[in-house]
Amino acid sequence: MLDWTDKHCRYLHRLLTRRALLYTEMVTTGALLHGDVPRHLRFEAEEHPLALQLGGSEPADLAQAARLGQDWGYDEINLNCGCPSERVQRGAFGACLMREPQLVADCVKAMRDAVDIPVTVKHRIGIDKEESYGFVRDFVGTVAAAGCHVFIVHARNAWLKGLSPKENREIPPLRYEVAAQLKRDFPQLTIAVNGGIKTSAQVLEQLAQVDGVMVGREAYHNPWWLSEWDSAFFGDAPRSGCDVQSIEAAMVRYMEQEAHEHGTHWYAIARHMLGLRHGLPGARHWRQVWSNHRLKNLSAREVAQLANTKPTKQGDKGVG
Repeated sequence: MLDWTDKHCRYLHRLLTRRALLYTEMVTTGALLHGDVPRHLRFEAEEHPLALQLGGSEPADLAQAARLGQDWGYDEINLNCGCPSERVQRGAFGACLMREPQLVADCVKAMRDAVDIPVTVKHRIGIDKEESYGFVRDFVGTVAAAGCHVFIVHARNAWLKGLSPKENREIPPLRYEVAAQLKRDFPQLTIAVNGGIKTSAQVLEQLAQVDGVMVGREAYHNPWWLSEWDSAFFGDAPRSGCDVQSIEAAMVRYMEQEAHEHGTHWYAIARHMLGLRHGLPGARHWRQVWSNHRLKNLSAREVAQLANTKPTKQGDKGVG
């Protein structure tokens, strides 16, 4: 979810669900140890509970980055062992780390020694076309021995050669039964599953087998789905006053705050909410207005008024 689940995206998601645990996009240790720390770690208090996902493979560097995350107030540190991109592979982290479970265990131990908050791992079920269950079972067992108690299992193999990151989310087959078997073999661990889950019915089906579900791209493209989660999965009473209009109004206020305090343009924030009216009447016009770069000189409030004004034929041409 690089460049997707930034703080602006997470602010929107938190307006829709109070209970779900949110994750940052992956932040590399190099970006934190040698870059602009506030740019990578700044978040709003409303985003809690919030996990910082790290990318790296040097135990000492990960320990220092985890300590920064704790100091900034994150609730969890998550190590990414699932990203298959070539750029990440060149840094010797992401999914290729699954080939070195003892190194991952050393990384987890270093981070656990450095912080008091939970350290978790997100990983795939295999590398390339190796589909032996023993591979992922031994990986989880080795890393769990270092003190990791939570594993988020992307239920696909990562093909490190020949597939793009997008193809790696689509071509390797989903094998949810592997996550379920991990839960049976490691009942003391928290096992969550990830990959290809798009409906509440699918979430409930998985929760009958494992402890949790992580949703990525469907939550981004269809964020209104999140508004059902607190009542559907956490047993909360349905929220009153939570509708698309009120969420949009809250985002406009957030845009104004960000512009005033940090100079952030509304356009950088609006891109994350373009799916908010997915499937609703007028969604196409609304989305076109909020994504129209020719309106950048207007304020967020003015753009919201245009987006919620029924278009005329001439207006349609102007928005395009």
